[in-house]
Amino acid sequence: MNRVVAVTATRRSEGRERVALNVSYVHALAKAGLVPLLVPSVLEPARAVEALDAVWGLVLTGGEDVDPARYGAAPHPRLEQTDPARDTVEIALLEGARARRLPVLAICRGIQLVNVALGGTLYQDLPTEHPSAIPHHEKAARHGVRVESGSLLHRTLGVTSHTVNSRHHQAIRTLAPGLVATAWAEDGIIEGVEPADPSAPWLVAVQWHPEDLDEAALFRGFAGALG
Repeated sequence: MNRVVAVTATRRSEGRERVALNVSYVHALAKAGLVPLLVPSVLEPARAVEALDAVWGLVLTGGEDVDPARYGAAPHPRLEQTDPARDTVEIALLEGARARRLPVLAICRGIQLVNVALGGTLYQDLPTEHPSAIPHHEKAARHGVRVESGSLLHRTLGVTSHTVNSRHHQAIRTLAPGLVATAWAEDGIIEGVEPADPSAPWLVAVQWHPEDLDEAALFRGFAGALG
C-alpha cells in the first residue's frame, strides 16, 4: 500500500502566486513507495496541522532563508528572501508531527528550520560568517562529509563518509538543545542532526539535497520508519 506523507512547499510570485515543489522530491519519494501530499504555507497553521492526521510522516523541504527574528538575530546584509508565514506553518507542522510521533525527514532549509524551532541559531551567510575552502553556496559544488558511526544517519545511509551536493549559504551555528550533530563537512559545518534521545520519534535532518543525488537510502530509511 502506498503511504501518503505531508511535504512542505515554497511560494512563488511570478505574475501569479503559486505553490511550488521541485519534482525531484516527488520522484525520490515515489521511488520509496510514498505519495507526497503538499501542504501549502498559505494555510492557517492549525489547518495545516490537521493534514498530519491523514499521513504517515512529514518532509520539510528546501527553500527560503529562515527569518532571523525566529532566533533573536538582526538581519545580515546578505540575508536572502524569507517567508515568515512559511516558517510559522512549518514549525507548527514539526510540533504536530512530534506530538503524533510521526517520522520527519528534513532537507536543506529543513535542517535549519528544525534547529531554529528547537532553540538553535544559524549562520545567516557562510561566505562572510564562516569562510572556508568549501563553497557551500555554489550550486555545482560537491564536498565530503563525515557521518557519526552508530548514529541513526549512519544506520540509514550505511556509510561513515559520504560525498554530498551543496547549495546553501546558511547553516547551523548553535545546535539546538535536544539535537545531536551526526554529520560534518570538512570545515566543521554541521551537515546532519537527529534527536539526542534515542526514544524520540524518528527524525533525520541533512543539509544537502539527497533528492537531487538519487540518494535512495535516505528515502528508503524514511519509508521504513513509517511502519
